[in-house]
Amino acid sequence: MADKKLKEKAAAIHKILDELFPEVPIPLQHRDAYTLLVAVLLSAQCTDERVNQVTPILFAKADTPSDMAKLSVEEIREIIKPCGLSPAKSKAISGLSSILLEKHGGHVPDNFADLEALPGVGHKTASVVMSQAFGVPAFPVDTHIHRLAARWGLSSGKNVEQTERDLKALFPEESWNKLHLQIIYFGRKYCPARGHDPETCPICSSYG
Repeated sequence: MADKKLKEKAAAIHKILDELFPEVPIPLQHRDAYTLLVAVLLSAQCTDERVNQVTPILFAKADTPSDMAKLSVEEIREIIKPCGLSPAKSKAISGLSSILLEKHGGHVPDNFADLEALPGVGHKTASVVMSQAFGVPAFPVDTHIHRLAARWGLSSGKNVEQTERDLKALFPEESWNKLHLQIIYFGRKYCPARGHDPETCPICSSYG
C-alpha cells in the first residue's frame, strides 16, 4: 500500500493535471480498435506526429486486417519507413493482421492475454488499446511517464512495469485511462527531458 504522504502528493499532482488538461484527446489518429492498434505499434521509438503523417497513407491502402493481410510485408515497410524500425514493424503488422483473421474473426481482442500474444504487441501497446478502444482501466507507462514518475518522486521503479504498479497504487482506477494521457501532455508542455526549468514547472516547483 502506498503511504499516506505519497497518496496526498499524488492527489495534489492529479488536481494540477485535471486543472491544466481537463480534456485529453488521444494523440494518435485512428478510427477503430484496429487502426489504433497499428498506430500504437508504429509509435514505438517514434513521435506521435510522425505516426500521424504515415498512418493516413497506410490506412488509405489498408485499414482492416483483411486488407492489410493482402499487402506484402515489403509494401507495408515502404509506407512506414519514416517511423523507424520498419523491418520489424512491417512484419508485426502483417503477422498480427493474419492472426486477427484466423483466430479472432477479423476483430481486435478485448483482453490482455490475446492482445499480448500478437506479434509486436507488448504490455504497453495492449494497455493503450484496452484503455482507449475498450474503456478498460489500464495505465500504459511509456518512457516519458516512467521518467516523470521518478522526477516527481511517485515511483523509484527501475523499469516501466514497476512504475506502472506504483502509479496504479497511488491513483484511483477510474482515473487511469485519462491520467496517463494527462501526464504525457503535461510532460511535453511543462516538464521535458531536456532544458527543463523546475522553477517554472507547475508540478516540479512544488513537488519535484
